[in-house]
Amino acid sequence: MFKINLINQYDEDKTYKKICLKALKTAYKYLKLKENIIINIILINDQEIQELNKNYRNLDKPTDVLSFENDDYSVEIGDVFISIDKTKEQALAYNHSFQRELAFLTIHGFLHCLGYDHLNEQDELEMFSLQDKILEQAKFRREL
Repeated sequence: MFKINLINQYDEDKTYKKICLKALKTAYKYLKLKENIIINIILINDQEIQELNKNYRNLDKPTDVLSFENDDYSVEIGDVFISIDKTKEQALAYNHSFQRELAFLTIHGFLHCLGYDHLNEQDELEMFSLQDKILEQAKFRREL
């Protein structure tokens, strides 16, 4: 079982859910995960993510994605907060679609909740390579 709880606190746009679901389902299959997993994806604005960033990372500025891995070995692996404001801003800055950026941030946060990280060069190569392969598999490409 793979359950995705998507909470859109940003607006009423239903396309966000479709993008996140496609990205996560592709990642689950690509990684050949068999265990029961529940992931929470929460879509928020820059002000809300800045408050979380300040409270949990001591950084008083907005960021694109924050992941909180659940360390108690339950089926619920964690929470991923994504700023839709930052997603839109970065899609323009990186010259690719909003859909691709949201899928990237969703997968990035999901991988963090699975224990992946990018604190050193080798881990970064592994995680980013995996992200790119999942995005390609889901057909979220860089071009607009």
